[in-house]
Amino acid sequence: MTLAATLHSASRSQEQVMDMRLGMSIENLDTPTLLLDRSASDRNLDKMAEFFRARSAKLRPHFKNHKCVPLARRQMQRGAVGMTCAKLGEAEVLVNHGFTNLLVANQVVGEMKIARLARLNNRARVAVAIDHWDHAQALSTAALEAGSTIPVLIEVDIGMGRCGVQPGEPTLELARRICELDGIEFAGIQAFEGHLVNVLDRNERTEKATAAMLLAIQTRQLLEHSGIPVSCISGCSTATYNSTGVMHGIDEVQAGTYATMDRQYHRLTPEFEIALSVLVRVISRPAANKAVLDLGVKGAGGEFGVPGIRDFPDLDIPYFLSEEHLVVRNCPDWKIGQPLHLIPSHACTTCNLYREMVVHDNGQVIEVWLIEGSGKLI
Repeated sequence: MTLAATLHSASRSQEQVMDMRLGMSIENLDTPTLLLDRSASDRNLDKMAEFFRARSAKLRPHFKNHKCVPLARRQMQRGAVGMTCAKLGEAEVLVNHGFTNLLVANQVVGEMKIARLARLNNRARVAVAIDHWDHAQALSTAALEAGSTIPVLIEVDIGMGRCGVQPGEPTLELARRICELDGIEFAGIQAFEGHLVNVLDRNERTEKATAAMLLAIQTRQLLEHSGIPVSCISGCSTATYNSTGVMHGIDEVQAGTYATMDRQYHRLTPEFEIALSVLVRVISRPAANKAVLDLGVKGAGGEFGVPGIRDFPDLDIPYFLSEEHLVVRNCPDWKIGQPLHLIPSHACTTCNLYREMVVHDNGQVIEVWLIEGSGKLI
C-alpha cells in the first residue's frame, strides 16, 4: 500500500470512529474526553450577546478560550464584530477558515513571525498589539515588503504589569511616531485589567477594574485632544464584562471564558453556566476513603487551583501534580470504572491540551468538533 493510500485509510478509519460516537451516551465514551454541553454553551453565548446588543461596546470574543472554529462561528453568528487571538498561529487558523476581522492581543515579534503577520494582512484584517517604537519600525518594514497594511493597537499598561506603554504622555508620544510610519495603521488602544479579574468580591472587582480602565479612557481623551483620532479601545474580560465593558469609551470586549466557563470563572460570574467538562473514570480505590482518577496535569489546566467534580462540590481534592492521576480523598463509595465529570479550574489551558471536543445534549453525543487552534503557540 502506498503512503497516500495508508494516510487515506487512516483518515477514513478516524472518521468512522468519530461517527460511531454520534448518538452514544457520553458515559460510555473513552476517558479522558473533553466534553461541551452545547445547550449550556449556547445559553451563555446568547446571554452575553444580548447584554451587548444595544450597548455601544461590542463583543470581540477571545479564541484562546476554546481554540475551536465551530464555536467561534457560533459567537460570530450572534453578532461578534470579530475574534481576539493570543497567538499569530491562532489567527492563521481562523483566516484559513474564512474569518476576516481579527486582533492578536499580543506582541508579534521576530523577523519570521512579523513577515507572516504582514502576509496574513493581504488576506484579512489582522490587528496586533504594540508597545515599542522598535516594534513599530519592524512591522512597518515587513508590511511594505509584503504590500500590506498592519493595523496596530497601542497596548497601555493599566496595572497588569506585563506588556504595555504607560498611560498618558508615553502613549501619546508613541502614537505620534506611529502615525508617521508607512505600512502600519494606528487603530486604537488595547488595555486589559487582568490583574483584577480574579478578585472574588464583585463590588471590589468592579471598583478596582473601573479605576484601572479609566486610565486607558483618559489616555484616549489625551490623544484625541492632541489631534490623534482613537477609533477603538479594546479590552475587558468575562469577569468584567458588566463593569468595565459598559464604561463610556470602551468599544470592544474581549470576553472569552463565557463560551465554556470553568470552576474559577463560575465563582466570578455565576450567571453563566459551566458547559465544559472532562469525562474521567475511577481507576483505583487504594483505600476506603480514597479514589484515583485517570487525569492529571496533562489533561486539565490547574494554575487557577484544583478542579471540581460535578455533583460532588465538597470533595477533598489536594493540588494535583501527577501527570496522569488525580487523587480524591474522603470520596463517596465510587466504583472502579465509574465515570465522573471533572470541572477544570481553567478552561483556556484545558482546551489547549485536546485536539477535539465531544459535543453533547441531554447526555448524548451530537457532534465532534476539532480544536483547530490547539497547540498553536507560535
